[in-house]
Amino acid sequence: MPEESRMAESAPADERILRAAMRRFAVDGLGAPLRAVAQDAGVSAGLIIHHFGSREKLLEACDRRVLEVTVEQKRTALFGGAGAMLAQMAAVEEFAPAAGYVLRRLQAGGPLAERLIEEFVRSAAGYVEEGVEAGVISPSRFPEARARALVHMALGSLVLQLPGQHAPMDLEELPSWIREYTDSLMLPLLELYTTPLLTDSTLLDTYLAGHEAGDADGAAEASAGPGSPGSSCSEDVPPGGSDDTDPHTDRSTA
Repeated sequence: MPEESRMAESAPADERILRAAMRRFAVDGLGAPLRAVAQDAGVSAGLIIHHFGSREKLLEACDRRVLEVTVEQKRTALFGGAGAMLAQMAAVEEFAPAAGYVLRRLQAGGPLAERLIEEFVRSAAGYVEEGVEAGVISPSRFPEARARALVHMALGSLVLQLPGQHAPMDLEELPSWIREYTDSLMLPLLELYTTPLLTDSTLLDTYLAGHEAGDADGAAEASAGPGSPGSSCSEDVPPGGSDDTDPHTDRSTA
């Protein structure tokens, strides 16, 4: 009997469906038959429609769930201390369906994938700012851009694990896959985040200086306006008109 069919009877049907859907979509892709989800959850296919209305609504519910799981996981790691992080590492297999689902969502692409990415960015900006206020994360000159970069790096790393568009993930191998993936990244990422990669800020300072100089030049051009000295529209023009016009010509008789 599938694992989802053995879920605790106390779990409501919609919760069993949601857990089963995330796992089944992770394994077979977002086009997995709803009857397979129903079988995994131990319910009828009609009950899925009753609770969620359609496949798209079920996928949207999965999107919301992976966001909730991610935010909870990040907040626990940030504010729970070393013990909480180690506990997460010990139970990392539990996050396999969520990670696998996100991978499949990215693989499918399109507006829904773009929306999920933006939701990840928005959520990351929130919990990173909480970390800054709590003193566990360094402040940034560009907090929103930093949050976006962190999300893009994390999702990009996940995309490298993509199977073929129609290639299934092994249901039994999903937990060991997330374990290997996490173990391969945890040490270098922790070092990267806690020990600066560069030994000084020369590259950053140089880039910022050039960026600010470019902004200043652009502002000067904008304030000059058309026809002002030095602008592209103020060529050397004779007082009587354009440089190819004879000022003595009477245009009314031309």
